[in-house]
Amino acid sequence: MVVIWAVEVVNLLTGYALNGLLGLRPRSLGGLDGILFMPVLHGSLGHAAANTLPLIVFGSLLAVSARKLALGATAIIVGLGGLGVWLFGSSAVHIGASGLIFGWFGFLLARGIVEKRLVPLLVTVGVALAYGAMIWGVLPGQSGVSWESHFFGAAAGVLAAFFLRTEGHAR
Repeated sequence: MVVIWAVEVVNLLTGYALNGLLGLRPRSLGGLDGILFMPVLHGSLGHAAANTLPLIVFGSLLAVSARKLALGATAIIVGLGGLGVWLFGSSAVHIGASGLIFGWFGFLLARGIVEKRLVPLLVTVGVALAYGAMIWGVLPGQSGVSWESHFFGAAAGVLAAFFLRTEGHAR
C-alpha cells in the first residue's frame, strides 16, 4: 500500500504523466513494461482509494491463509494477468490494481477447491459468500473500467491455485 500511495502522490504531482509512460498499452512493445507497473498506477485519488480496501482485505486473507504462496501467487497473477491484457486488451492504457485484486479473489476461491483442505476451503466459502458478486466484474460493463484486467487477473489467480498446490496435492 505504501508503494501504491507513494506512486499516486508522484503521479498526482506530475499530472498523471506516469500513466502514459508506464501504463500497460496492449500489443505495444513500449507498453509491455506496464505489465509490472499497472498495479501501482491509478487514474485519480478516488481510483487508488477504491482499490485500497480490497487490496488490504484480500492481501490479508492471502497472508494469513497462504503466507508461503502469497509472493508466488502475486507474481503469477501480475505476470500472466498482465500478459493477457497486453495480448487481448482494448487499445486503451490500462492502469490500476484491480487485476491484482481479482487475481487474489480468483486464487482464494480456487485454492480451497483445488487443495480440498479445511482452512483453504473455509477461506473459499467465506470469500464466495462475502465477495461472490465480484465475479460480474470480469464481464464488460462500465465504460472506462478495464474489465480485461479483471478477467485476466481472475483467470491468472485460478491458474496460480493450480500451479502452487501445496505438497501432497500436486500432480
